[in-house]
Amino acid sequence: MTFDAFVSRYLNSMRQTQRRSEKTIEAYSRDLRQAVAFFGESADIQSLDTLSVIGWIRALSVKNIAGRSICRKLSALRGLFQEAVNQKIIQTNPAVNVRAPKAVKYLPNTLSPDAIQRLLDAPFDFGDLEALRDQAIFELLYSSGLRLAEVLGLKLQQVLDNPEELKILGKGGKERIVPVGKKAREALAIWLEHRKEWDSGFVDSVFLTKKGTCVSSRTVQRRLGIRARAVGLDQHVYPHVLRHSVATHLLESSGDLRAIQEFLGHQSLSTTQIYTHLDFQRLAEVYDEAHPRAKSKS
Repeated sequence: MTFDAFVSRYLNSMRQTQRRSEKTIEAYSRDLRQAVAFFGESADIQSLDTLSVIGWIRALSVKNIAGRSICRKLSALRGLFQEAVNQKIIQTNPAVNVRAPKAVKYLPNTLSPDAIQRLLDAPFDFGDLEALRDQAIFELLYSSGLRLAEVLGLKLQQVLDNPEELKILGKGGKERIVPVGKKAREALAIWLEHRKEWDSGFVDSVFLTKKGTCVSSRTVQRRLGIRARAVGLDQHVYPHVLRHSVATHLLESSGDLRAIQEFLGHQSLSTTQIYTHLDFQRLAEVYDEAHPRAKSKS
């Protein structure tokens, strides 16, 4: 059997059994199709060995593909070969002992509490429905540490049932309950009062456009950027920055990493631990500025 044919069968099996979300399957498809292009459409799956896999990984590295992306591609390939082993098409998994280059860990971009205040407390026209909607979105992103997709996926009943907390279905189908702060509740209540002016009855999403359709992620990204520039913030501000910022601010105040893991909906504590690096970075800055023996006297 050709590698190409088995890739198609593997992806179709995923879709039929719904073992993965559609987004995950799309990512697998992109990665595995890249492998097909490298090995060749006519390559026999039994002819591929560990050296073949290493060759692909090296080719990706030469193209300056990020270590994290290579890890993901290798994981997809490893899973495919394991399925071929399970089906007795091949005897061993040629990718099982291949390691990807170490992924560089980038610290999340965050805003200081002062910058958050400038961003969220910026004056706007209360007669502008788009501005009212934006304010509610921005406040929710920071107040509840939500991902943008989670905010835009909110349904009316979710926010009407209990305005003080939201039940969120996050990545991997993991459910969590998050608090909604006072400022966010106020902004959301104002928006909901005016939402009916744009409600055409087609969708029950909380956040709508003038045409009564769901708001796109790109729209929120663009309008948040406009707001950030308007208040004079000189760093790149995008929706996930608000999630990173609230996580960092909560960790600085409480030091409770487990609680923040639950708040953000991270499946692994190691994902949340990135914020401890930010917390330590801030501590180091304070130490350098304030400790009497941090710097040698000239």
